[in-house]
Amino acid sequence: MANHHPEPAPVAEDVLEEIKFQLSKIQFGSLEIQIHNGQVVQLERREKKRWEKGVSTK
Repeated sequence: MANHHPEPAPVAEDVLEEIKFQLSKIQFGSLEIQIHNGQVVQLERREKKRWEKGVSTK
C-alpha cells in the first residue's frame, strides 16, 4: 500500500503573523492550533501565572 501525502495547503501570512505574535507573548503555557481540512481555524492560548511561596501580591 502506497502512502499518499497531499500537498500542504499554504498558510495565510496574517495567520502566521498571529501565531508568531501569540508565541511572543507566552512566558509559560501553550498555544493550541486547531486545523480543519488543512486550514488553521482557531488559536487557543493558555498561560500559567505562578508566584513563589511567601511572595505577597499586595
